[in-house]
Amino acid sequence: MKLALRHVFVLAVCVFAVFPILFVISAAINPLGTLASTELFPTGASLDNFGDLLTSDAYPFKRWFFNSVFIALASSFAGLVLSMMAAYAFSRMRFAGRRTGLLALLLIQMFPQFLAIVTIFMIFTSVTELYPALGFDTVWGLLLLYLGGALGVNTWLMKGFLDTVPKELDEAATMDGATHAQIFWRIIMPLVTPILAVTALLAFIGTMSEFLMASVFLRDPESKTLAVGMYGMIAGDHRNTNFGMFAAATLITAVPTVGVFLWLQKYIVSGLTAGAVKG
Repeated sequence: MKLALRHVFVLAVCVFAVFPILFVISAAINPLGTLASTELFPTGASLDNFGDLLTSDAYPFKRWFFNSVFIALASSFAGLVLSMMAAYAFSRMRFAGRRTGLLALLLIQMFPQFLAIVTIFMIFTSVTELYPALGFDTVWGLLLLYLGGALGVNTWLMKGFLDTVPKELDEAATMDGATHAQIFWRIIMPLVTPILAVTALLAFIGTMSEFLMASVFLRDPESKTLAVGMYGMIAGDHRNTNFGMFAAATLITAVPTVGVFLWLQKYIVSGLTAGAVKG
C-alpha cells in the first residue's frame, strides 16, 4: 500500500511538472497563435509562431536575446572573478575590519536590491548625463547594476567553500616562493571549480530571469532584455493575439539556460554540498 501511494505521489508530481511545459509547447506550435485557441493537445501544428517572432519588426526578439545572453554571461564571469577574490581575502587573510566586512555583507543581503531603486535611479540619472554609455538604456549600465547586487551572496557562498580547502596548501606554496597571486590562480582556483560552476549557474539564471530592475532602467526597445521585452508582448490587449509568439519565445529563451546547466551539471552536486560543512 505504501509503495502504491509513493508511485501515485511521484506520478502526480511528474504530471504537475510536465503540464506547463506541454501547454507552452502546444501554444508555440498552435497555428492560430492565440491564447483562446490554445489547448493542451493541439489539433494542428505549425512553426509560424517562431517565424513571426524572429522576423517581427515590432518585437526585436533577436536583439533582446543577444542582450540577455551577453549581460548574463558578462555579469556571471565578472561577478565570479570579483567574488572569488573577495572570498579568498576573507578566508585566507587576517586584517582590520574583516569581521565587520563579513557581517556588513550578510546584513546587506537581507534587504532586496529593489528597496534602493530610488537611490539607484538618481545615481544613474547623473551617470547618464556624464557618461551616456553607462547610463539608462545601455547593457553596460545594467551590467554594472547586476554586479553590485550579486557580490555579497556570491562572496559568502565561495568563502564557505574556501574554508574547506586546507591552508597547508597555501603555506607549502609560500615556502616554495609563490606569491598570493600565484597561489590564487594556480592552486586555489583549480580546487574550487565546483563552487565556481554552481555560482556561475545561479548568477546566469538569476540574470536571465531578472525583470524588476531591468524594467526600470531599460526603456528603449532595442536595449531591452528578454524578460522586459517578452512582458511587453503580452501586456494589455496583446495578451491573446501574441500568446503563440510569446510561447515560442519562452522555448527559445530556455535554450541558453539548459545549455549552461548541461555544461556545468557534473560540478553542481559537489559544489552545492561541499561548502555546507567544514571538513
